[in-house]
Amino acid sequence: MPKSAFIRRDMLAVGPASKSERMRTTAKRHFENTRKREQRAKADNQQQEVIMRSARVRHWTLGIGVAAMLTLTVPAVAEVPESSDPIKIIHNNWTSQLVVSDIAGQLLEKMGYTVEYVPSNTQLQFTAMGNGDLHVQLEVWEGTMLVPFEKEVEAGRMIDAGSHTAITREEWWYPIYMEEKCPGLPDWKALDKCAELFATAETAPKGRYVGGPVDWGKHHSERIEALGMNFVEVPVGQAATLWAELDSAYKRQEPIVLFNWTPNWVEAKYEGKFVDFPDFAPECLTDPSWGTNPDLAYDCGATKKGWLKKGVWAGMEDKWPAAFTLIKNMDFTNAQLAEASSLVDVDGLTPEEAAAKWIAENEPVWKAWMPTM
Repeated sequence: MPKSAFIRRDMLAVGPASKSERMRTTAKRHFENTRKREQRAKADNQQQEVIMRSARVRHWTLGIGVAAMLTLTVPAVAEVPESSDPIKIIHNNWTSQLVVSDIAGQLLEKMGYTVEYVPSNTQLQFTAMGNGDLHVQLEVWEGTMLVPFEKEVEAGRMIDAGSHTAITREEWWYPIYMEEKCPGLPDWKALDKCAELFATAETAPKGRYVGGPVDWGKHHSERIEALGMNFVEVPVGQAATLWAELDSAYKRQEPIVLFNWTPNWVEAKYEGKFVDFPDFAPECLTDPSWGTNPDLAYDCGATKKGWLKKGVWAGMEDKWPAAFTLIKNMDFTNAQLAEASSLVDVDGLTPEEAAAKWIAENEPVWKAWMPTM
């Protein structure tokens, strides 16, 4: 057989089988490639889902983090006024208290609160505050109001809203010219020896002591008795009468001893001094065995460096928190209280007008008292 024929027969024998095999191989390779592409696509989809899921988690976590951060850094601001009920501020019968109370009231009104001013007795006011019938007292004087104020605070019916910078003294007082007429002043024993100098038709032969209004609770008649003094207390009805008596006597250089206090505008107009009585102690007010008289209390003078506090109803902090913060922040010095009083007693303004004038002229002071809103 020729070689070429052999080759052809080989090719003819082998060719068809190789082609079929090649087709099967190609189909198999195509199938494998398709399966791998599907597997890669599936893997890609799974990876993409993981990525998306991770992104959603990060976004959710970031949202929580931002919300938490905002919660921590941005304080909630309560709507003011927190209650539409009126805040009842006490009005007493001396000038500085009236002006300071009106200053507080006008500032509260600026904040949106409704304010009422209610006249009250200086002793009974604390019971009313404890009951929630009155809400704010801007001047709680240690020498006059210590016992009833602390009783309500200790019972939890009132809150001590802090002290003013002002230092107070409430005591018998005389014009400086009396030191020539009565040697030994300001000692109380020297004053007592000169009692007849102060006598009037209604008190002779004893001297007249011009006392403050009865409701101020000074117990000066009890002091006179406990110390055995030759004086009679003649109380006035209001503070203005004290200053009228003083001015009349001062102009004529006549003897007078009367109740006075500091801070007060009087010290800027009239020169004088407080009488020195036996030193004050709390026991003097309640324990007869304490002091020079073993049988009677009140045998001492008033404190020479008394505090001046603010007091509020115990429910005020919860009902009007922003208003409570303002009252707590308010702080007057001796000079500021004397100035506030003089706007009325010297310049002739009403307490309301004096308060408005003080607010207009002291904006940096009262703005520092305002709560952050």
